[in-house]
Amino acid sequence: MGEPFLRLENVHKTYGNLVAVQDLNLEVPAGQLLGLLGPNGAGKSTAIRMMTTLTTPTAGTIVLGGVDVAQFPQKVKRLFGVVLQQTSVDVDLTVWENLELHGRMHRMPQPERREAIARWLEYVELGDRRDSLVKTLSGGMKRRLQIARALLHQPQMLFLDEPTVGLDPQTRRRLWEIIKDLKAKGLTVLLTTHYMEEAEFLCDRVCIMDAGTIMRPAPPRTSGPNTDGPSSYTSKREASPIDFSQTWQRPTRIWMPKAIAPG
Repeated sequence: MGEPFLRLENVHKTYGNLVAVQDLNLEVPAGQLLGLLGPNGAGKSTAIRMMTTLTTPTAGTIVLGGVDVAQFPQKVKRLFGVVLQQTSVDVDLTVWENLELHGRMHRMPQPERREAIARWLEYVELGDRRDSLVKTLSGGMKRRLQIARALLHQPQMLFLDEPTVGLDPQTRRRLWEIIKDLKAKGLTVLLTTHYMEEAEFLCDRVCIMDAGTIMRPAPPRTSGPNTDGPSSYTSKREASPIDFSQTWQRPTRIWMPKAIAPG
């Protein structure tokens, strides 16, 4: 196996005398959906904040896509998208305006930006709400908008920090379908959750996190009735490169029209 797409070595984060993350070591191969499973306060969100440049590690090394996160934060931001627990879209802007702003911040050319916005809004079933103020959306719609925004600049990895917390079961299931589809298309995904059934349904591999560190990886599952949603099973299939120029079409109601190939 080659170099992992994401690698953490001896990562620590302290706030004064409070140890939030300690001796965190983790590798995520390209194309894998890894779950960090643990209770509230385990350090999962702090870990994601360090991986996505929002918090600087006290010690240790984080490398994403061959780029040192601490040394080259601007460069590494092009490689990932992130959906945080808190609603991070501007509620006083429309759905379209939020994505327009994000695309401009990533310096996407106008034709590519507008096509990508329309495509991702259809993918997350918000095409008919493009002119709605975000404040008028439900919690599930806001979460889907955050996913569309995270994917707009065509990242190679997606971070999801407890993406379904506080959502009703039906909305949660719809988000699960989107996440599974993205992983099936070759996107590398790291997801945190404290829901056992969510990890079971979505993840290729699960690591148990508590007290700021990885307790142990879950052992591979070689068989079981729920083969549609392995959690501790680690796939040995080689991941293909992500092709954003292909037509992505889902077997469910959520679909993606043909995209314009990146120039």
